[in-house]
Amino acid sequence: MPSSIPCIGIIPARYDSSRFPGKPLALIAGKPMFQRVYERASSCPSITRVLLATDDNRIYEAARKAGVPVVMTSAAHHSGTDRVLEAARTINAPEHAVIVNIQGDEPALAPAMLTELTAPFFTDPSIRVTTLATPISAGEAQNPNRVKVVTDEAQRALYFSRAPIPYPRDEDFDGYLGHVGLYAFRMETLELFSTLPQGTLEQVEKLEQLRLLENGIPMHVGITCHQSLGVDHPDDIPIVEDLLRQTPEQ
Repeated sequence: MPSSIPCIGIIPARYDSSRFPGKPLALIAGKPMFQRVYERASSCPSITRVLLATDDNRIYEAARKAGVPVVMTSAAHHSGTDRVLEAARTINAPEHAVIVNIQGDEPALAPAMLTELTAPFFTDPSIRVTTLATPISAGEAQNPNRVKVVTDEAQRALYFSRAPIPYPRDEDFDGYLGHVGLYAFRMETLELFSTLPQGTLEQVEKLEQLRLLENGIPMHVGITCHQSLGVDHPDDIPIVEDLLRQTPEQ
């Protein structure tokens, strides 16, 4: 990977959550969740630097105690992407850097997924944004909380939806792709994204990534076979701890 292109992973971590307040501080096999995510991300050879971006002093102090690089960001952000951008600006990320938005609630993240996410930037200078998708069953596709994506032949996203897409008019379909909520942006594109207003599709589907497509910004979709598991509720912790035991960093 060319050393001339820094690849910076930023983990947004906010304390307030309607379903799980203080989630980044929840212990996962004896370590705070943010630390688990940081350690997994840092083990990816494609990432040159990883840091935490938070709006809460409790998380900030816990990160410093754990030796995790951290920056304080505004509490007024409406999305993790906005928080990632502020953190990138704070560390003076160069315009040509690749900024990776790493979900802070996936402590079993496979480092190989970050390699898959960032690899296109180093082979195609036209790539501006990347994300990942994974094959899912027709049954999973019916779940509106499982976002689906369809792509063109060049693996550019055509649309993201909570509905099962494409719709099989005449026969069963088994080629659904579930979106994996990891994103990587060139810094200049991340800056541009922050200036764009919400479009109709984003407001209807409540999917932030549609803002890019509504403004003609292509997204490359990598297909991954790796699985991860988000922690949305305290009951998810034993499940993800078991997954950590079964899946060493890969």
